[in-house]
Amino acid sequence: MASPSAGFAGPADLHLHSNQSDGTEAPAEVIRQAHAHGIRTVALTDHDRSTGWDEAGDAAVALGMTFIPGMELSAKHEWRSVHVLGYLFDPGDPALRAETDRIRGDRIGRAERIVRNIGRDYDLHWDDVVAQTALDATVGRPHIADALVARGIVRDRTEAFDGILHPREGYYEPHYAPDPLTAVRLITQAGGVAIIAHPVTTGRDRMMPIPYIERLIAAGLGGFEVDHRENTEAGKRMLRELAQKHDLIVTGSSDYHGSGKPNRPGENTTSDAMVARLLAQGTGIAPRFP
Repeated sequence: MASPSAGFAGPADLHLHSNQSDGTEAPAEVIRQAHAHGIRTVALTDHDRSTGWDEAGDAAVALGMTFIPGMELSAKHEWRSVHVLGYLFDPGDPALRAETDRIRGDRIGRAERIVRNIGRDYDLHWDDVVAQTALDATVGRPHIADALVARGIVRDRTEAFDGILHPREGYYEPHYAPDPLTAVRLITQAGGVAIIAHPVTTGRDRMMPIPYIERLIAAGLGGFEVDHRENTEAGKRMLRELAQKHDLIVTGSSDYHGSGKPNRPGENTTSDAMVARLLAQGTGIAPRFP
């Protein structure tokens, strides 16, 4: 387990994705890219899975970096999509594993439904999506976007999400996700630290209501990802006030996806003090130090 006094190296970027979910690079390459951008403490946080940890951890240690195991757990509050970053949890915890298995299983069915919908109007097939997905990766809309690009239907992921994959186009299908309260409890009960990812993107209607956020805090929420390119400035101020009031962890991260998004490693980082708090609170699995 992590020790409050354990040494680690900064700067820290605690939100990066590999091709085990919707990133475009293998876990080891994600770590190499982070290192090339000056990052020295890194977390791999693929959606609803931990399969990239060993590869990423080995690459980090070889480069003299501290590796913090993580995951981005899908959740949903009313109509809002909410992502809960979990760090240092036990990947073998039965309740958490059962939930992530259910989420990933439904994502596959949902992706197949979306592809069938699109296939009514465009030359797109399920095999096209499979060809864009790494072995055993969590299938999601980004893989459908990559398939649309490969078929020459759109130019890039951005065009796909702004057009065909946007809910207004009529091809969208929902997928199962637990409520954020369940997500926070599952992560904390597995010895992890739960941080809400990019909670304050465009518009107050996109943000969870403050009373509900306070319920999450009472349930064990560890903090907020404040410094993220999609958070509004007003939202960041509100989160910092909440974090100060409740003595919570505040993180900053890139949300790197390789070539899938413009985000670059290290464009936002987490302070040494906050990394130390994260390491002190997580008890489910140990970080890896160089």
